[in-house]
Amino acid sequence: MSNSLFQEFDPVSAKEWKQKIQVDLKGADYNETLIWQSLEGVHVKPFYHTDNTKTPFCPIPGHPDNWAVTQAIFIDDETIARSLALDAIARGAEAIYFNSDQSFDLEKVFEGFPFHEVTLHFRFQFLEKPFLTSLIEYLSKKEAKTFYHIDILGNLAKSGNWFHNLQQDHEIAEKLLQQFPSQNIIAVDTSLYQNAGANIVQQLAYGLGHLNEYLNHFYTNNPKGQGTDLSLTLKVAVGTNYFFEIAKIRAFRKLISLLGNEYGLTISVHVLAEPSRRNKTLYDYNVNMLRTTTECMSAILGGANSICNLPYDVIYHKSNEFGERISRNQLLILKSESYFDMVSNVADGSYYIENLTEQLGEKALELFKKIEKNGGLFKQLTIGVVQKKIKESAQKEEKLFEEGALVLVGTNKYENSQDSMKNDLELFPFVKTNPRKTIIEPIIEKRIPEILEKQRLEHE
Repeated sequence: MSNSLFQEFDPVSAKEWKQKIQVDLKGADYNETLIWQSLEGVHVKPFYHTDNTKTPFCPIPGHPDNWAVTQAIFIDDETIARSLALDAIARGAEAIYFNSDQSFDLEKVFEGFPFHEVTLHFRFQFLEKPFLTSLIEYLSKKEAKTFYHIDILGNLAKSGNWFHNLQQDHEIAEKLLQQFPSQNIIAVDTSLYQNAGANIVQQLAYGLGHLNEYLNHFYTNNPKGQGTDLSLTLKVAVGTNYFFEIAKIRAFRKLISLLGNEYGLTISVHVLAEPSRRNKTLYDYNVNMLRTTTECMSAILGGANSICNLPYDVIYHKSNEFGERISRNQLLILKSESYFDMVSNVADGSYYIENLTEQLGEKALELFKKIEKNGGLFKQLTIGVVQKKIKESAQKEEKLFEEGALVLVGTNKYENSQDSMKNDLELFPFVKTNPRKTIIEPIIEKRIPEILEKQRLEHE
């Protein structure tokens, strides 16, 4: 029946569509009225058509069939962390993302833990080989599916320093790779770039350059690594530009596959996505729930394997049961009530998204080649080029916010003048200054509305 229905309509070419649009514009200029340019320099057209498709769309390598509802938990007190993890699993979490700034008692954290039911992620703010070795051996015996997120270059970019020093950090990472070749050791965290204000092309190019530093060091200098498979964990922060963010994750997979081919590697990519902090607001904070919902939707449609939502009050409240439950339930609603787990490749074949994927990928590859021509990402970080470019991109966004072209509802438009936050701050919501000696300029995360929020707080 559906085939006969479509046969009732004559096909319409791209040329005919454009002619019809121009007639309806009644003399207005087509390009100036309907084509807009993104911050990445992508010209977005009012419609996309098969006539404009030069080559068939290629499948996205490694696109997952499903995604996991992920809960972030900070390990301070081991007993409390264990209790929070078990409670989150009982309430629907399918993966746990543990964060820690020091070693911890494994038996206390994992007593009675359902290792076969959930995936484990770890983010360490330290690098100690004895502890990491014992952790990996312990979880290997438990047959847990685990991602360790070791990202020494990411730590350098964020803190301005190595964990120990250049040589020791690389030696620890290399020994872990050699000792546990089947484990998911190495990670590339691009969320820092997004949260600091980098545009999508920059995020893609810096992420690719970030990965290339690891491949060049561990898989060129180490003959045992060549011709093998590599398991990579990629962490991304998802912004509010809905379709562009879908295309970003897809472009990441294609670019990483392309880079792996140059090393003779098959790279298996596990994408952990979380909403951006950059557009989250202090005032009218409930709007953050709307922002994180659409950002999680982009992550799902883009092909993230694990999605860790942010609580609506994350920028000013300490971790609390209500905020964590709401953020987790947002994902559970998307999966169980909105059927976002029924089809894994919804974006495949969408002319608009496929076109965005190609354009973002091409622009990012061009920028990546420039970075490599000038010594690679590490060198560009040490001389401050990456930091400078991200600042320039962030300033463009912040200017649009100040001018009202970039709208954050409840903050620079439709704000509630009676909204008061001064007495609700449990955490300092702005960029913190921590004077210290660093070997490079750190990349600083900063939210777009900070200046305006400071002014409002001062006048409460």
